[in-house]
Amino acid sequence: MATIIFYQKPGCATNARQINALTAAGHHVIAKDILKEPWRTEELRSFFGHTPVVSWFNPSAPRIKSGEVNPGAIDAAGAIELMRGDPLLIRRPLIDADGARCAGFDREPVPSLLGRTAQDDLDGCSREGTFMDCPSE
Repeated sequence: MATIIFYQKPGCATNARQINALTAAGHHVIAKDILKEPWRTEELRSFFGHTPVVSWFNPSAPRIKSGEVNPGAIDAAGAIELMRGDPLLIRRPLIDADGARCAGFDREPVPSLLGRTAQDDLDGCSREGTFMDCPSE
């Protein structure tokens, strides 16, 4: 089984359900606070792979919901700098499973870790019913 570093927003019910699913699948999960992590540019960038920049963002972040930040108008370097300054903008969870990294619970290596191709209800926010993430207030 894998050792998984799981960057979460403490208190997020969806992140708690995701951690429980990984633990129930036999993995060792080390939960860390995504908001307190001193993100280095290269390290944060490594979680996003070749996915589109817009998918790197937490669509429930207050600055995105208010229109202050438009993920569709930001390049990769600008996105990373914004996220380093405001970690609420980062799509959660960030997962490092023995070196395989992703942002979000619907991307590899997560399905393989859980032994399935769908995440059932583990990707949607338990508070809002929105896809992918918890609210960020």
